[in-house]
Amino acid sequence: MNLLEGKTALVFGVANDHSIAWGIARTMHAHGARLGFSYANEALERRVRPLAHSVGATFVEPCDVSKDEDIDALFAKAKADLGGLDILVHAVAFANREELLGPYYETSRAGFHLALDISVYSFTALARAALPMLNQGASLLTLTYYGGQKVVPHYNVMGIAKAALEASTRYLAADLGPRGIRVNAISAGPIRTLAAAGVSGFKRMHRDFAGSAPLRSNVTIDDIGGAAVWLSSDLAQRVTGEVLFVDSGYNILGASLPVEEANTTPTS
Repeated sequence: MNLLEGKTALVFGVANDHSIAWGIARTMHAHGARLGFSYANEALERRVRPLAHSVGATFVEPCDVSKDEDIDALFAKAKADLGGLDILVHAVAFANREELLGPYYETSRAGFHLALDISVYSFTALARAALPMLNQGASLLTLTYYGGQKVVPHYNVMGIAKAALEASTRYLAADLGPRGIRVNAISAGPIRTLAAAGVSGFKRMHRDFAGSAPLRSNVTIDDIGGAAVWLSSDLAQRVTGEVLFVDSGYNILGASLPVEEANTTPTS
């Protein structure tokens, strides 16, 4: 059952074959979508281009999302090559590593601006630039994390950025809804990606996650891919402005128990 047959998707944010964006792209391809890719810089091209070719993508172009001129140039090429767009995937986030080590109050002004510009404003900038080529019923997707709603140790300025990104999702959904365009966010559980490696203490958090989450399992990039396919398909055509948690149920917990306690069933 190809839920995305006949649809064209443009994916931003693939860094390697462990990226959430790659899990989304691969699953969309399996459901019949035609894909295009944009990568951040030349250093990533050698990883992204072979992945793109493996799913039959011929549109693979660089774009620095912090520069409006790069975004405009990218979409001019996309319009000429891809025609209309049905899906835009924004899987772009960045903060300097030093901003994710100490307490949040030590965030620098420059570090704050950088994190919010690349991780939040870029979604708005891409949506605006894509608007002329978005087809009726198009779906815009971004990626967020629970650290935007609750405090996660060392997530710091990225938590602030994700909170702003979720607010942006709602405002974009309200703006674009009358045009028949949907905007949603997926809040993924912790996944061992290149970006996650920059968060202090992430390895331990990832290791302990499965023992605390209600479904007792970690989340994979393919899990996020499945959710992205559904949100982008006609099955979700009345869903917009939402944050969909794909985190084995972790977000419903008021407190988490140590693994040995979480796996013990009370007798009375």
